[in-house]
Amino acid sequence: MRVAILHNELTAGAAADELDVLAQAGAVGRALADLGHEASVLTCGLDLGAVRDRLAELRPDTVFNLVEGLAGHGRLIAAVPYLLEALGVPQAGCPADAIHTTGHKVLAKRMLAAAGLPTAAWLGPDGSAHGQGGDRWIVKSVWEDASLGMDDAAVTGGGPAAAAALLAARADRPGAPWFAEAFVEGREFNLGLLDGPGGPTVLPPAEIVFRDFPPDKPRIVGYAAKWDEGSFEFDHTVRVFPDRADDGALIGELEDLARACWTLFGLRGWARVDFRVDENGRPFILEVNANPCISPDAGFAAGLARAGIAYADAVGRIVAAAG
Repeated sequence: MRVAILHNELTAGAAADELDVLAQAGAVGRALADLGHEASVLTCGLDLGAVRDRLAELRPDTVFNLVEGLAGHGRLIAAVPYLLEALGVPQAGCPADAIHTTGHKVLAKRMLAAAGLPTAAWLGPDGSAHGQGGDRWIVKSVWEDASLGMDDAAVTGGGPAAAAALLAARADRPGAPWFAEAFVEGREFNLGLLDGPGGPTVLPPAEIVFRDFPPDKPRIVGYAAKWDEGSFEFDHTVRVFPDRADDGALIGELEDLARACWTLFGLRGWARVDFRVDENGRPFILEVNANPCISPDAGFAAGLARAGIAYADAVGRIVAAAG
């Protein structure tokens, strides 16, 4: 097959979180070559007409979608998938609607709550309250991924009033609009899902351990933990795979919830669901990622390795599921 690997153009002075898409494209390209496919790389910016024309020249059988936004704006993450669907070009990865609804974290939370799936209380960008939260809250970007803007100062005590004040204080910062979520103290997990002929395979759950964090330091997977090599957070936020013998019931519940997210949002190809589990063992869905990082050193690839699935075989399954 002729497969075009499509990713967003990098902005000037791109940071580590943006540059990572190059590692993803390279790894996917090598996997496609190992599988006998003919791979080419196509970048896209705000000129969708240029993307359309280039696709007409390449005439790929499938596009492997790695677009994370356009011109540095995460809210445009679904623009190119919608273009591909309008042109009738099959794409490996989630459909445009799934990318849009999961990319808008507040819309995703509304859908989760409406479906009866557990998600923490939140304040919308306008300060409107949804559910009952406690004393601690965390402020997050509605659209941007890679934990943009998530640092210790994004967590506040003082209940919803303090959270609303922090929302107002951050209103003009890059990453806006923002929303606030009730902070769930406890364990953090992420579960990858990989498409297949019999439905999605749920990869082994990874737990994020906040090793040697001081008692007063928020236990979050913030921007520094993901991208600032050499920082305390990067070095002390550790991925482990819990033993089913110890956490079998919890793991089963997380797997069921991950599958429910796959169905609710109409996911395809590959995805990841992030959870916090409170001190009473109750899981809360933090986020559904329709196109999570697929670079070889990321959590999704670690889940593949733990499951005994070769990276190239996973790419092959994603391409086979293209629609």
